[in-house]
Amino acid sequence: MYTTAPAYQRPDWNRAVSEAEKIVGYPTSFLSLRWLLSDEIANVALHLRKLVGSNHPLLKTAKSLLYNGRNNMQAWGLIVLLISKAAGHRNVDDMEEDKAAGVLYSQRALAEVTEMIRTSHLVHKGLVNIYPGQFQEPGQLNDMTFGNKIALLSGDYLLSTSCAELAALRNQDVVKLMSSAVRDQAVSEFLGKRDKQNNPLPSASEESALSDWTQRNVLSAGSLLGKSCQGTLKLAGHSNQLQDEGYKFGKHLALAWQACLELEPFIGSHYIPGSVFSLTSAPVMFHLERDPLLYKEIEKGSDTIHDVDYAKVHQIVSKGPGIELTKQLQKEHSQKALEVLSVFQDSDARTALSNIIFAMGEL
Repeated sequence: MYTTAPAYQRPDWNRAVSEAEKIVGYPTSFLSLRWLLSDEIANVALHLRKLVGSNHPLLKTAKSLLYNGRNNMQAWGLIVLLISKAAGHRNVDDMEEDKAAGVLYSQRALAEVTEMIRTSHLVHKGLVNIYPGQFQEPGQLNDMTFGNKIALLSGDYLLSTSCAELAALRNQDVVKLMSSAVRDQAVSEFLGKRDKQNNPLPSASEESALSDWTQRNVLSAGSLLGKSCQGTLKLAGHSNQLQDEGYKFGKHLALAWQACLELEPFIGSHYIPGSVFSLTSAPVMFHLERDPLLYKEIEKGSDTIHDVDYAKVHQIVSKGPGIELTKQLQKEHSQKALEVLSVFQDSDARTALSNIIFAMGEL
């Protein structure tokens, strides 16, 4: 779900991120470098070699983390630092401030934690549900079992390290806030219908497509980014009112981001044979609300989403109203995020945040 947009779709993305990184003093890809170069993760990398050639989803996750330069996870740490700098902070001891970035060391630590919590969630989602008789070849079963062990332990390591970093902040309110974001991520994995591998499926219900989509994505993404922005303002001693604005900004930015990502499979190119996209993405859910006949095809994925004819779904959705409705959804959340930014004083950091929003798509 959380892939990177093609370069032709967001031509200003690289420049927007590059300029934003200069404002906080260093590339955000280095935020988690000391974590990724730890002995534990180095050992994981060695074990991953054993999975090459298998179809375990952990390999795809690892490749995405290492090679997607514009992966939204990396930018989340950048967003937290930019909102920190845009808001500023009260008088603090010089020892507490990262002069290069213009933020507190505690805020930089929280930005790292945000990235690592997000990473651990994606790694844990790579676990494969193994059923009796599912794999006929012993070697394939061994690969999947081994991959599950690595995914579980890697995700646990990242999450436990995040907890240790949070505890080191010595701020109970921030710990509680970020813990609730982790809870929300877990809850998001139990919403609605699922296939046997826990891939989400849309369900015909009285709930509107917009309400269903919003609930899923606030829990899985908006909560973490929103509460990270809220938490970083709390660390700087800002008022509860400004902290609430920080939460709104992060939530709306995450939702705009998600809508933009979900448009990608339907914009600018024909369907690529063998590719899959989320069946609970905004374009699909908006289309289903207006054309319930498509449920007949999607219901074929009750056991596994790979039984769905994605080419057929892609063709139908591409010609339906879901695309324009999703574009409008993205614009609405982008506009709400920009409105929140207006409460902050004009600065390079605020401008950088605006540029990132505009780079996601024309408003």
